[in-house]
Amino acid sequence: MPSIPADSAELRVLVVDDDIELCQLLSEYLGTEGYAVEAVHTGRGGVERALEGDHAIVVLDVMLPDLKGFEVLRRVRAESRRPVLMLTARGDEQDRILGLEMGADDYLAKPFNPRELSARIDAVLRRSRPEASIDRRPGVRLVVDDVSLDKGARVARRGEYALDLTTVEFDLLDQLLRSAGRVIPRDELVRTVLRREFSPFDRSIDTHVSNLRRKLGPAADGTERIKGVRGIGYQYALHDRSAPNAR
Repeated sequence: MPSIPADSAELRVLVVDDDIELCQLLSEYLGTEGYAVEAVHTGRGGVERALEGDHAIVVLDVMLPDLKGFEVLRRVRAESRRPVLMLTARGDEQDRILGLEMGADDYLAKPFNPRELSARIDAVLRRSRPEASIDRRPGVRLVVDDVSLDKGARVARRGEYALDLTTVEFDLLDQLLRSAGRVIPRDELVRTVLRREFSPFDRSIDTHVSNLRRKLGPAADGTERIKGVRGIGYQYALHDRSAPNAR
């Protein structure tokens, strides 16, 4: 069973896919896992239901008969932060990267095992629900150089500028700031941020790091804030040589 509260609104899943047989299969399987599935078979219908409904997550196919999945994602992201998991063609890395860059929370390549989809949905919902993992004491912040992160309010700032981060980007920044100055292996970031086992062929964590770099911008001296260490992982660079501070 999914490790999330048994609230019917929180367990609703919107599947946007024109494969009717697949939607029926997912409805039956996810139903046994405690989810209530609503299926929509067009992109326009998907946008409408994603913005109007009380679904916990949207499972969105890239290939749709009217609007492509990326356009559906763009329209949903313009008005909502509801989690979105993209379904892509196996081996089409560009689709997966584009989906993550546009704000998708995760992706799964077709064909897939429904059990894996259930596990991915569970992981996305757990990391999008801050109550289970954050410190909500007023005023507790993590500060490194000019970047601060308030986990209670789920707000990250560069100086006085509030950063518009996805749930994954916020959690990724949290992990990097907590270990500022230390290289964090990619497999550790996948387990702690994406909450799944590491696969050497899964490049999604690299795309999330790239998106986070772009939103943070360079440090005051023009260098990258997040440095990649080839074959190992990523390091948040300390520019004033201080350790992370909790305030």
